[in-house]
Amino acid sequence: MPFYLKRGEIPPKRHIQFRSKSGELYHEEHLSREGFSSIYSNAYHLRPPTRVAKVGELKPARLIPADDGQHRHRHLETFKFAAGGDWVFGRRRLAFNRDVILSYARPAKPADYFYRSAHGDEVIFVHRGKGVLHSVFGRLEFGEWDYLVIPRGIVFRLEFQSEDTRLLIIESAGQISPPHRYRNEFGQLLEHAPFCERDIRTPEFVPPEDEEGEFRLVLRLMDAFQEYTLAQHPFDLVGWDGYYYPWAFNMRDFMPITGKVHQPPPVHQTFEGRGFVICSFCPRLFDYHEKSIPAPYNHSNVDSDEVLYYVEGDFMSRTGVSAGSITVHPYGIPHGPQPGKYEGSIGKKATDEYAVMVDTFEPLTMAKDSLEVDDPGYPFSWLE
Repeated sequence: MPFYLKRGEIPPKRHIQFRSKSGELYHEEHLSREGFSSIYSNAYHLRPPTRVAKVGELKPARLIPADDGQHRHRHLETFKFAAGGDWVFGRRRLAFNRDVILSYARPAKPADYFYRSAHGDEVIFVHRGKGVLHSVFGRLEFGEWDYLVIPRGIVFRLEFQSEDTRLLIIESAGQISPPHRYRNEFGQLLEHAPFCERDIRTPEFVPPEDEEGEFRLVLRLMDAFQEYTLAQHPFDLVGWDGYYYPWAFNMRDFMPITGKVHQPPPVHQTFEGRGFVICSFCPRLFDYHEKSIPAPYNHSNVDSDEVLYYVEGDFMSRTGVSAGSITVHPYGIPHGPQPGKYEGSIGKKATDEYAVMVDTFEPLTMAKDSLEVDDPGYPFSWLE
């Protein structure tokens, strides 16, 4: 997952001569995971993609832990972040571990360069805004509540077409994919999966950019940004095929799984990464047992930290949160509905809420930026 695609012009066999009508040799690029042992795409360039005109500055990008010295439940009000920077250098780090980095971005200006992450897949949840993801594979339009999945090693840029853009960004040390349990042995999404291939949007092929000059590229490393100047426009593909490309999925296309009694969060799972999962909470009918309690039961995630990003709606298990709120419930401390919400849910028929949840299987470290929008009274919100 994703599935095989073929776009533009490609030769009948891999790794053979492929020429233009005038006889010019195209240059093949193989983009693959796990060496040469996992999914890949083959792309065909007008010029070698290796042409670097300049090697620029290496800029440190170290993650700075929060310095409040507390292990506690947290409520981050991300809409209080002022707009600033572009969508890459303006990211506000929220939490991290060795598997995942969670950030928020509210860009104030466009990024005038191409971007490529060398060490992480990225899932960008577009809470507010719209635009186009331009990559070597073509153009992919996006809008509010889209998940943009960009595998590492792909050169791309984001063009925003809205005044106020707000992004939740999840950087993964491992590959991002739909859950294994929803796929058959061939990778196809199963009948009982909460979404299918029809819901996935892929890049629209565009003609190659045949242009030489100086083109700035920012390469994301583990703890730094390396700048390069390319000798030609990177989007010079005449064709490509394979399984490796960026794609989009909209949260509204997630079809919730319901049950006779309250279903646990894994039924809402949308993606999996190394050491974490991403879930989508969407409007759904509540449980239909005659004595059901729709609100979630109190629970202790003894093996995970729970991060919930509130998107829109009436959040039935608590008050005091709004669009853009993030609650962080770390390992070792139980959490659940606020007083009155558990009992008050009895008899309710449906919920009208949207939220993104990230559960990590190793402890998260809160980042320094998170303290700017932290609600210090949140740990006491369960008192009557």
